[in-house]
Amino acid sequence: MSKLSKHDTFIDLSDYGRPFAVAAADKLKNTSATPIQVTLAFGIAGLIAVYCILAGYYIIAGIFLILKSIIDAMDGELARMKKRPSYTGRYLDSVFDFILNFIIFIAIWSVGSHPLWAALLAIFSLQLQGTLYNYYYVILRHHSLEGDRTSKIFETSVPEAYPQESQAAVNWLFKIYRVFYSAFDKIIYALDRKAPEADPFPKWFMCLLSVYGLGFQLLIIAILLAAGLINLIIPFFIIFSVFIFLFIGLRRFVLTGEKQKQMIYRD
Repeated sequence: MSKLSKHDTFIDLSDYGRPFAVAAADKLKNTSATPIQVTLAFGIAGLIAVYCILAGYYIIAGIFLILKSIIDAMDGELARMKKRPSYTGRYLDSVFDFILNFIIFIAIWSVGSHPLWAALLAIFSLQLQGTLYNYYYVILRHHSLEGDRTSKIFETSVPEAYPQESQAAVNWLFKIYRVFYSAFDKIIYALDRKAPEADPFPKWFMCLLSVYGLGFQLLIIAILLAAGLINLIIPFFIIFSVFIFLFIGLRRFVLTGEKQKQMIYRD
């Protein structure tokens, strides 16, 4: 089940695990399994990947990172199939992602040859890349008539819990979410404040931007691990951040320019 209408759906390079996630969620939809339990499962997969990195089992670590990405898509699919959306699951998913990303890079640093500051910069870069992708993606979902709107463009206030979940749990997880993500949200918003007012982004643009999605980021890490290039992971994600300015420039100047040309042509 897509988070977008068919008209707005694009080729998401970070969402390669979606077909497997949909198939697995379909098997679970008539069982007692909950989306929260699936979220916990992807956390376990991520921790196993971390253990394998520390133990030197890099190929197995890569496999579990990809498995984590697939399971990560399952919880949302299961929630939609069961018609049980929740902010608890939405924030827990994001909190787990942040913690796991941090631990994964610390594990890579501990067995590699780079200084700690480089690892921390790579973590910052990874999160900033993902924030840009999520910012534009959530904007597109809100433009889409059939888009999933559980995620908000601006996560600044605690949402009202759904009837099937606890408001106290939502409040608690929202505070943790804000601690982890608010700084990255503010940076990206400062770089492109007018994005929410823009027309829906073209599919080719979102497809290119999806290399910043967490699924694609984990795929890159898995490939480099399997190839024995663990020392390239930290510098790669630092350098990869250069494209943030390219994507924002495309959105602000090229896409806006195309819109203005169309308006002039119609006039």
